[in-house]
Amino acid sequence: MKVMHVIGARPNFMKAAPAIAAIATKSRLSQKIIHTGQHYDKNMSDVFFNQLGIPHPDFNLGIGSGTHAVQTAQTMMKLEEVLLAEKPDIVLVYGDINSTVAAALVCAKIGIKIGHVEAGLRSRD
Repeated sequence: MKVMHVIGARPNFMKAAPAIAAIATKSRLSQKIIHTGQHYDKNMSDVFFNQLGIPHPDFNLGIGSGTHAVQTAQTMMKLEEVLLAEKPDIVLVYGDINSTVAAALVCAKIGIKIGHVEAGLRSRD
């Protein structure tokens, strides 16, 4: 089974680290990391990857800053290309950032299963 992680912001690295480590112990699973670059700072990203033991991403979409609409649209366009080429069995997304919603929409439209870490969390109630 092929798993792909979509990570877009620094807090997502911490959320993804346990899942990446657990999947790495399963020989029947392969995984790749897609960094959307939504919140990208090479020095900060490298610190998170190194300190958390996360492999450097297999793909960096280089999205950068912009309005919510621009980030979401650019992520969808670039991510769709990667997912169509890679054909994962499931995509894991983290948190509640623009990259998360973009990945969910792309996966829904092209028929790839998606898992959402932190799904169902609620606030202000």
